[in-house]
Amino acid sequence: MPPFGDEELKSKVQEGYMVESLEDMTEGYRKALVVQLTVQADTELMSAPSYWMAARHAPSTNTQVSAHAIIQDELAHANIAYRLLEDIGESKEHLVYGRQPHEFKHPYGFDQPLDNWAELVVANGFFDRAGITLLSDVHRNTSYAPLKRALVKIDMEETFHLRHGEVWMRRLAKAGGEARDLLQRAVDWMFPMTIEWFGLPDDLKRHSGQLDYKLKGLTNDQLRQVWMASTVPLCQELGLAAPAHFDAERDEYVLDYPFPCQYDAVEKVWAFDDGEITWDAVFERWKGRGPMNEIYVESIQRSRGDVGRWLEDGAAA
Repeated sequence: MPPFGDEELKSKVQEGYMVESLEDMTEGYRKALVVQLTVQADTELMSAPSYWMAARHAPSTNTQVSAHAIIQDELAHANIAYRLLEDIGESKEHLVYGRQPHEFKHPYGFDQPLDNWAELVVANGFFDRAGITLLSDVHRNTSYAPLKRALVKIDMEETFHLRHGEVWMRRLAKAGGEARDLLQRAVDWMFPMTIEWFGLPDDLKRHSGQLDYKLKGLTNDQLRQVWMASTVPLCQELGLAAPAHFDAERDEYVLDYPFPCQYDAVEKVWAFDDGEITWDAVFERWKGRGPMNEIYVESIQRSRGDVGRWLEDGAAA
């Protein structure tokens, strides 16, 4: 039995109490933590095949090695999150190999193909920045002590991924011509994709378990503002158009397009001119997953059979 009831635990963690193990949790706390860690683990895991397939577009051997180093980090980060899930009663084996592609909980952005080097480095600059935004907030505020300790390593390595993206975005912007055009095209579809990453606006948010149990500190809209506060100035510095601006009167960043809106996954184009859609329509798109969902998941799950056959062949030899 946990030492506190659910409401008492919520009060305790808000006062600074740290949860160390399953024995310290109520079932409500455990369920909220499972949701958070599953999204974290799945996001790290699915970034690997996404980046792997894009790394073939690297302009040199050295840059491909850098991309592969990022992939290695992402797989290690996924393993950390799945291992933490094991500690609270979930099966890592099932989570990685036992689910269907549509059951994974990663953001819709990692169901999209990255078709060139510009898209890979913007993914590092935008998607990894979203990851840092989310996980830095968790590291500062989480009441789950094992996750807080694990995030020290993860945060340092994610910062490398972000810097890789920023350095290459600057290089491509400075190069001009086709390289700059590809960079702008990547920004055009990936900026709104990352804005969606943070989920429902606060006034529509139905569940507050992660805040109530102090598993994170900032709301979805606050996290969006943190991300834009570094991303919009970066785009402006590089002379790239980003569909947002800072409103001094409101003291916040404001989107220059209807939010949310429809996305054409085939053409990689947002239908800004068609106006705002409902969040139910967004959830339906997310539930249907993107064009690379099954391919990315299969590329991960087939490794189990491949490794098993290699071990059997080695034993037979």
